[in-house]
Amino acid sequence: MAPVFIGGAWPYANGSLHLGRLASLLPGDVLARYYRSKGEPVLYVSGSDCHGTPVAVQAIQEGVSPSDIADRYHQEFADCFAQLGFTYDLYTRTDQPFHHQVVQEIFLKLLENGHLYKKTMQQTYCETDKRFLPDRYVEGICPVCGSRARGDQCDACSTILDPADLSDKTCKLCGNPPTERATEHYYLALSHFQDELTAYADKAHGWRENAVHLTKRYLEEGLHDRAATRDLDWGVDVPIEGFEDKKIYVWIEAVSGYLSASKQWAAQTGGNWEAFWKDSERDITAYYVHGKDNIPFHTLIWPAVLLGGGGLHVPDRIISCEYMTLEGKKFSTSRNWAVWVPDIMSRYQPDSIRYFLIANGPERRDTDFTWREFIHSHNGELLGAFGNFVNRTLAFITKSFEGRVPAGELSDEWMHLLTELYLESGTLIEEGRLKEALELIFAQIRRANKYFDEQKPWVQVKEDRDASGITLHTCAGIIANLANLLQPFIPFSCERIRIFLSLGQPAWKVTTVSAGQQIQSLSLLFERIDPKRIEEEEANLLNSRIQL
Repeated sequence: MAPVFIGGAWPYANGSLHLGRLASLLPGDVLARYYRSKGEPVLYVSGSDCHGTPVAVQAIQEGVSPSDIADRYHQEFADCFAQLGFTYDLYTRTDQPFHHQVVQEIFLKLLENGHLYKKTMQQTYCETDKRFLPDRYVEGICPVCGSRARGDQCDACSTILDPADLSDKTCKLCGNPPTERATEHYYLALSHFQDELTAYADKAHGWRENAVHLTKRYLEEGLHDRAATRDLDWGVDVPIEGFEDKKIYVWIEAVSGYLSASKQWAAQTGGNWEAFWKDSERDITAYYVHGKDNIPFHTLIWPAVLLGGGGLHVPDRIISCEYMTLEGKKFSTSRNWAVWVPDIMSRYQPDSIRYFLIANGPERRDTDFTWREFIHSHNGELLGAFGNFVNRTLAFITKSFEGRVPAGELSDEWMHLLTELYLESGTLIEEGRLKEALELIFAQIRRANKYFDEQKPWVQVKEDRDASGITLHTCAGIIANLANLLQPFIPFSCERIRIFLSLGQPAWKVTTVSAGQQIQSLSLLFERIDPKRIEEEEANLLNSRIQL
């Protein structure tokens, strides 16, 4: 069995998660659950980015320390992911000694291998705040598209920037124009890897189209060396004499968290991290799951760091989501135009959230979250198709067959359909085409509902009880397999089905149900959401923005 590594993006611990961010993270858990059900060794890690500039900015705005902000939101993230059923092998954080040590080891290895060099540069400095400004503290006009951008990257056109590239610069903290001062830093020689990364990208398989195009654009423009250290007071210390007052730049440090988390997992569990990172061990498949704003950090910078350090496996499959908007407008934390994850989880089932974000998520194009679509999705698909099939089958068995699955077996036709469904949906999941996989499974749910309607077991039970039993046995068998097939997507509902039918652990293969199996603790999988909630939620969203 080939090891599967899954690295989920590290959210900044500076504020609550909103649905747009969650949509880009959820595919990682679907992949992890799927591969585990196949029996493959999986290592799925992530954590909170506690050193990012947004954390420091939030701390300044609130008048507290960055660690106070990081503590608050890291715990909130961990709780949200647990409630949503994320199966991280380790969800950690960057502001801890273990991570610091691994990042410093990587830095020293890059230096030893000749991929870091010192250079005196002009860094943006705020005379008002008396400090060098991290790139995200600088805002101005993007030289490529003319949009308002941060000093590290333009969200509008995805260009990686330096503050010097911007025009009309202002300090994010005080709003005044900054100046520049000379300072010495280490640079990562990205240009060393131009040919190697070009060859790597040319052979890429399993990257989403946005990653292919954006990476190609950067390579065609030519890779530029980037500062690897910064004048900061919050982050990982530079382990070099004379640089004690500087920190390792977060764009190197944060992606290194994938490796530090893997090593931390091994230290805590006795697991073998090398099996997921060293190509000499076994064939490895490494997935990286994130939003499209993080593409260059996963397709160019992190591979360069891994190549520069030597001997570690580079990313194979880039699962880079597009953006999700909210009621037709971009999510905006500053204007409170967002659906916050803790808030939506307080009123709706986690499977309803998971289902919507996969079935309607920004997999290959930008998509929109609306309360109308979310509630109709729950009522029409989860409840109306899936929940209805499960409930009416098992309720009829309970009523007419004393709660025991009647005798029968899956027909050749259904065995063939289910076998193909495992194969085809599994292939789609492995390729990161989760939406198509879910659509394929729900097409068979609709077929199963049609089968139930055409067989009319409520009529059969009066005319030919054995025929009715065969119909219900078949439907129970289909339900057991749906509990396997849908487990990566909506695990809580599938776990309840496993209880109803006393099934074992999920496996990615055709499952049968024994005749006479007693149905246990039957209850509705999903409750109908009153459509009146649509207007209520829309009004709450609008009011929250107005009040801000």
